[in-house]
Amino acid sequence: MIRIRKRYLLAASLLFLLEVFIALFVHDKIIRPYAGDFLATIFLYCLALGLLKTAPVKVALGVLLTAYLIEALQYVHLLSWLGWQHSRVARIVLGSRFEWVDMLAYTLGIGLVLGIEAGLGAIRSRKIFGTSALDQGKTANAG
Repeated sequence: MIRIRKRYLLAASLLFLLEVFIALFVHDKIIRPYAGDFLATIFLYCLALGLLKTAPVKVALGVLLTAYLIEALQYVHLLSWLGWQHSRVARIVLGSRFEWVDMLAYTLGIGLVLGIEAGLGAIRSRKIFGTSALDQGKTANAG
């Protein structure tokens, strides 16, 4: 089912612009390869959650498995099989070289979004039950 969530789509748009900036202007050995992969999973998560009526954990798992699949396809040199090894766009989108550190970056990216979702869920549940995090802090300090 399709469900538009503007906040997630806005986050995805900003992350996409950041990814494009990194791809075009950052040519180092840390930010582009590793932060780019970390942000890519967060971008895909926000995009999917912005468009799909699905539980965040399911979206996160789907994005993570997709990232792992793409990395595995790099291991078997998919671009060479398809004859796309010289395509700059294909190399940017699909990557061209398998690295275990990329798997870690994908995992950390999804771990971050799940942590944020859990934190936001805790904040939302406190508001639903009539107490905010600030109210709970005041009550704890008053006792």
